[in-house]
Amino acid sequence: MNLSLILLALGPGQIVLIALAIILLFGVNKIPQLMKGVGRGIKDFKEEMKDDSKTEDDSKIEDE
Repeated sequence: MNLSLILLALGPGQIVLIALAIILLFGVNKIPQLMKGVGRGIKDFKEEMKDDSKTEDDSKIEDE
């Protein structure tokens, strides 16, 4: 299922409840650390995807 469809299916009240549940589970001080980790993970993933496509381009050049 597409992420945008899921987000559109959630109303503002449900989003607030989810945010409150996250705050209760992790605490206010832990959330910035969690988001920092998520950001690093996304950054690393993008870098690996770029490296992977560069490697594929290099292998195509070598094959010719």
